[in-house]
Amino acid sequence: MKNNILFKTNVLVSVILVIGFTLIAVLGYRANYNAYLVKTEQVASLANEGIYYQLSTLLTKPVNISQTMAHDSLLAELLAEEGRRGQEPAYQERLRHYLETYKEKYKYDSVFLVSSASTNYYNFNGLDRRLPQGDPENDWYYNFVNSAEEYSLNVDNDEVVGADNKITLFVNCKIKNTAGQIIGVVGVGVNIDSLKDLLRQYEEKYKVDACLIDEHGLIQVSSMYNGHTEADWFKINDSERVRQSVLEWKNGKSNWDIWMPGNLQSSEKSYLVVRYIPDLSWYLLVKQDTGAMVAELNEKLWQTAGLIAVVILIIILIITSVIKKFNTKMTRLLEERQALFKEATEKIYDNIYELNITKNCAASKKTELYFEAMGAKDRPYEEFLRAVASKQLKQEFREGYVRTFTRENVLHQLAMGNNYLQYEFMITENGSDYFWMRIDAYIFYSPADASVHMFTYRKNIDEEKRKELENLRKAATDSMTGAYTREATEQNINWLLAANPNGSYCFFIIDIDNFKQANDLYGHIFGDSCIKQFVQLLKSDCREQDVVGRIGGDEFVVFSSISDAESAERKAERLCRKLNTVCEDSGNCWQMAGSIGIALAPQDGTNFKELYAKADKALYVTKKRGKNGYTLYQEDMCGNKRQI
Repeated sequence: MKNNILFKTNVLVSVILVIGFTLIAVLGYRANYNAYLVKTEQVASLANEGIYYQLSTLLTKPVNISQTMAHDSLLAELLAEEGRRGQEPAYQERLRHYLETYKEKYKYDSVFLVSSASTNYYNFNGLDRRLPQGDPENDWYYNFVNSAEEYSLNVDNDEVVGADNKITLFVNCKIKNTAGQIIGVVGVGVNIDSLKDLLRQYEEKYKVDACLIDEHGLIQVSSMYNGHTEADWFKINDSERVRQSVLEWKNGKSNWDIWMPGNLQSSEKSYLVVRYIPDLSWYLLVKQDTGAMVAELNEKLWQTAGLIAVVILIIILIITSVIKKFNTKMTRLLEERQALFKEATEKIYDNIYELNITKNCAASKKTELYFEAMGAKDRPYEEFLRAVASKQLKQEFREGYVRTFTRENVLHQLAMGNNYLQYEFMITENGSDYFWMRIDAYIFYSPADASVHMFTYRKNIDEEKRKELENLRKAATDSMTGAYTREATEQNINWLLAANPNGSYCFFIIDIDNFKQANDLYGHIFGDSCIKQFVQLLKSDCREQDVVGRIGGDEFVVFSSISDAESAERKAERLCRKLNTVCEDSGNCWQMAGSIGIALAPQDGTNFKELYAKADKALYVTKKRGKNGYTLYQEDMCGNKRQI
């Protein structure tokens, strides 16, 4: 009877234990599986971001250098002289020296120039070859010249003597004359191996597959392929059904991600993160498979099942101990994974914090200490957010910072399918010295506590941001005079008119009278000196907020706020007196003067083109009247009904 009861008791306990352990194993498996999926998404996203910003750093410089050469007036002048001097050894040597100087200065693999007039291909070794139309090897040049793009990138073998046909990423920029006609193409070449090495490093470090594809899905750069060998990423990865979704993603400011089945040899899922790079018209794809993770989880599951059987057969009394050991082991495994992940991310970012958005609080000890340092100990997350903004951020970034990371916006972004936020701002640690910082935030739902969490990764980007801003400033400035370029002049004037449509402004077109005479008498170097002095005189009569731009060789624009038409005429009269001076340089002297055409905003126009057209008509009247003066545009000017 006792044995029977003991048997029944043991069977009952065994059944309960089997059911209990089975439920625990299944729930633990699901929890660990979900945790692994979250980590997979985070690692893939971080790898994508790391590659993207290193690519941006690597490729921004050659693009800027190529554009700098394309806008170099010296290079345009040399191309203009090719028709009559192209066969002279001195002319070819001057071009060769120009290209070699850029190659040596910036350590590029190739620096080249193509003349549209002769189709001659020059490089740092001199005249290399011609590019006849119809040769497939020259299609890159004719396709680019006939396109609307100002610059392009293409992957090709370098045919220059001594380059050994290395696969190279070429940056091509158009050179235009003052009439806007294409007179040549200039650019630099970067060995593709540097890009492949970058992708390979991330693949080895994060166990992901990374590549760059073009807008047709063809692999341009990867650790195995390059753009010179045609390879379709979607066919290789058996992912045709996501081709359209990936290639339609054109948002260069955020990632697009998707879970999709793996390759044909595996039934496991893959996590794909897509980033569009507008400057290249390429896509950065980072894919991480879950096969190894699932295999590891399955192995642990079978080990657990065997352990349960042994425990039931040996002694029911030690079941509790076994469960604790099992849980401890699984917890340690997760902690080790988290430690590895944290170590990897901290090499990229300065500080990492975790927030519980649902509960409006810190979600880690390190984050709690940061709350306390900001005087927000045990306070809600949103109070802490405002404390950081008011104590550390520069005034103009505070509102955007708070608006980006409020609970309301974070939850809204996640509901819209976006799990990534980014904000760049200036911050101080001592209350006076500000530097640029970027926050990358990743939002995810945690089943463990049924809450939305957010990881924030802080990175000091001061050096790269200041370089970026300096490059933007240089791109908008005429290198010889320091005045705005034509494009920057038009953009600034249109922006000022749109920002204050009720304001009163004067628009001056100013031309140097008889400037060709200065060049003919004393040469272009003297002429350049006169232009510089002319701009200095213009700026000396302008305020800091005025727009002074060079829109042609000897044609300039001054845009300034005024109180009435009389003040515009007074300003024009002052300028005429200042500009009527002797230009002196290296012992040469030339009498300089300027003609001015004036249009007023808003009565004569509300944008650059309208004001330019009216001021140009007034300038014509000034020149017709004898130059060295000014004319205010009048409505009846075209009909010649009234003398100006």
